[in-house]
Amino acid sequence: MKILQSWIAGVWTGTEPQQILHSAIDGSAMYASHAEALDFGAALTYARQVGLKNLLALDFQQRAAILRALAKYLTEHKEALYAISSHTGATRSDSWIDIEGGAGTVFAYASIGTNEFPSGNVVHEGPAMPLGKQGHFSGTHILVPRQGVAVHINAFNFPVWGLLEKFAPSFLAGMPCIVKPATATSYLTEALVRQIHASGLLPEGSLQLVIGSTGNLLDLLEETDVVTFTGSAATAAQLKVHPNIVCRSIPFNAEADSLNCAILGPDIVAGDEELDLYVKEVVREMTAKAGQKCTAIRRAMVPAAQLDVVAEKIRARLEKTIVGDPRLEGVRMGPLASRAQQHDVLASIQQLAAGNQIICGGTVPTQLQGDGLEQGAFVSPTLIVCRQPMENSAVHEIEAFGPVTTLMPYQNMQEALTLAAKGCGSLVASLVTKDPHVAAMAIPHMAARHGRLMILNAESAPESTGHGSPLPQLKHGGPGRAGGGEELGGSRAVKHYLQRAAVQGAPTMLAAVTAEHVRGATVLESDIHPFRRYFEDLQIGMSLLTHRRTVSEADIVGFGGLSGDFFYMHFDEIAAKESPFGKRIAHGYFVLSAAAGLFVSPAPGPVLANYGLDTLRFIKPVGIGDTIRARLTCKRKTDRQKKDAKGVGQGVVAWDVEVTNQDNELVASYDILTLVAKKSDVIA
Repeated sequence: MKILQSWIAGVWTGTEPQQILHSAIDGSAMYASHAEALDFGAALTYARQVGLKNLLALDFQQRAAILRALAKYLTEHKEALYAISSHTGATRSDSWIDIEGGAGTVFAYASIGTNEFPSGNVVHEGPAMPLGKQGHFSGTHILVPRQGVAVHINAFNFPVWGLLEKFAPSFLAGMPCIVKPATATSYLTEALVRQIHASGLLPEGSLQLVIGSTGNLLDLLEETDVVTFTGSAATAAQLKVHPNIVCRSIPFNAEADSLNCAILGPDIVAGDEELDLYVKEVVREMTAKAGQKCTAIRRAMVPAAQLDVVAEKIRARLEKTIVGDPRLEGVRMGPLASRAQQHDVLASIQQLAAGNQIICGGTVPTQLQGDGLEQGAFVSPTLIVCRQPMENSAVHEIEAFGPVTTLMPYQNMQEALTLAAKGCGSLVASLVTKDPHVAAMAIPHMAARHGRLMILNAESAPESTGHGSPLPQLKHGGPGRAGGGEELGGSRAVKHYLQRAAVQGAPTMLAAVTAEHVRGATVLESDIHPFRRYFEDLQIGMSLLTHRRTVSEADIVGFGGLSGDFFYMHFDEIAAKESPFGKRIAHGYFVLSAAAGLFVSPAPGPVLANYGLDTLRFIKPVGIGDTIRARLTCKRKTDRQKKDAKGVGQGVVAWDVEVTNQDNELVASYDILTLVAKKSDVIA
C-alpha cells in the first residue's frame, strides 16, 4: 500500500499512513493519505517568495508557452494516469474526459494566452477615454497580477481535469497555486503532480499539492489571494463565510453540484429524431463517470403526453448498459468513486423514491461484468418517475450524485420553465427542440437561473459536445445553488486572477503604463519609415505622418468600377443632396485603401504580412475635393515567440491609424495587425 505525499515548499512530505483509500472496483486497500501535519505558513511563504517571484519574472506569452509544453508532456505520459484512473471507477472513456480533457484545457489556455494577452504583465482594458476638454487628461483600465496565491479546493470526480482547469488560467495570470484534491481520489491527482514535477517545465514554487486536510490554510490567506472551490453546495456555503475570507474580502469562486435539467420541447413527438437524441443525452449523462458529474442531468422534463414513451426508451437503454470492472472491454459504466459515495447515493435514492416510482435500478446491481467485485462501489443506473413534480419538492432539492435521474411531465412550456427554476440555480440546462420559436421564448427565461444552456436538435447533434461537457472557451458555473461562481470562459477565467484598476493621467503617462500607444500621447516622429524597422527596433509611439491626397470624382468612379459598389451616396447627385450628408461622398473602403497607399512602404522589408483590422470606424464623410492624410503609429508589440518555416522569428505589431481631412478632423480610425520579422534571426 502506497502512502501518498504532499508537495509542499519544494519537498515531498508524508511517510506515516492515516486514511486508507480503497479501489472503487473491488474494495482493495491501495493507498493511504499521510498523517503528518503540514506547515501552511511555510507553504504560503514559499509560494509568495519563490513561486510569485519566478512567475512574475515571465510575461503572459512566456507562461503560455510553458502551458503548451506542459500539455504536450502530459499527453505523451497519459497512459500512466489511465492505469491509475480505473481504480476511481472510471472506464477508458470516462478517464478520457478527465485526463485528455484536462490536457486539452491546458492546450486551450496556452492558445488563449498566446492570442489574447500581451507581452508583459499589464493588460490594457481600453480604449482610453478623454476626461478633459483639451485632451491632456485621460482615463483607462488595466489588469495586473494580484501578487497573491491561488488556493484550489477540488472535488473527487475529476482528479486530473479538476486540477488542470483551475491551474491553467491562474498560472497564466501569474499566480502560484496550492491545490487540495478530494482525498477519496487524491492518488490520481498525486500521480499527475508527480508527472508535472518530473517534466521540469514549471518555475519553482508554481504548484504545491495538499493531501488530506487544509488545516489552518484559509486562516493565513491575505487580501491578494484567491480561493476556488468545486464540490457540494453545502460545503461551498460553509467556506464562503469563513471569517478570514469575509474579513479580508478574499475573492471566493464556487462551482457547486446542482440539479441540472434537460427539457424536451413541446414540439417533439414520438417518431421525431430529437426524441431519440433526448433519450441518448439523458442516458449518457446518467452513465458517464457513473453519473458523478457536477453537470449531469438530474431532472428530465418532458411533455406529459410523451412521459411513458420517454420512460420506456430510457429504461430499455439503461437495461442494456453493461456495468462492471471498468478495465474490461465492453463495460459501459463502472462503480462510484468509493463505498462512502455508494452509501450516500443509495440513501438519496430512497429519499427520492418516496411518493414516486422507480422504473429501473435503485439498488446495488446483482449482475456485474468481472470477477471479485463484491466489495466494489457499484450502483445500478436508476430512473425515477415523478408524476406530480409541481407538488413534490424533494426532486428539486435532493441530489443523488450518481447514475440517477428523475423524469417528470409538464403540461405546457411555462410549467416546464417553472420546474426548471425550482432547482434554484444550476450549472447547465438543455433544451431539445426543432422549433426556433420555442428556443427564442425559453432560453432567455432559463438563462436567469442557469450558467450554460445547450440547445440540441438534429442539426447540431453530429457536432455537439453534449449537455455535460464544460468547454474552456465558455463559462462554467451558475447562479444560486450552483455556487454563483464562474470558471473557465476563455480570457474571462484568467482575468478572475488579475486585479483591475482605473488609471488617470496624461495620455503619455497612460501609454507608458500600458505599453500601448494612447491617442493624444507624445509620438516619436521616425526618421526611418516604421515599416522598415525590425520588431526589436520598433518602439511604442513611433509614428509617421504621411503626405496628403485630394479625393476626386475620378477616384470615386474608379473605385466603384473596381469594387462593384454603386451605392447611391457615391453616384446619385440628386439623392445624395437630399441625404443627411448633402453631397456625394467617397466609399469608406476607398478612404481605407487610399490611406494604405499613403503610409505603406512597398519594398520588401521586416513587415511580412497584414492579417487584419480591428476597431474600424468611419467617423466623418469624405467628399469630392476633400484632402486626406494618415498618421501611422506603433501601438502595441506582442512577442509570441514564434518562428516561420525558415526559422525567422516574428512578432505581432498593432498600428494605430488616424485618417484626417483638411480641417484636421478625424474621418477614419482603425488598428492594423501585422507580422514583423525579428532582426536577430534575419541577420543570423
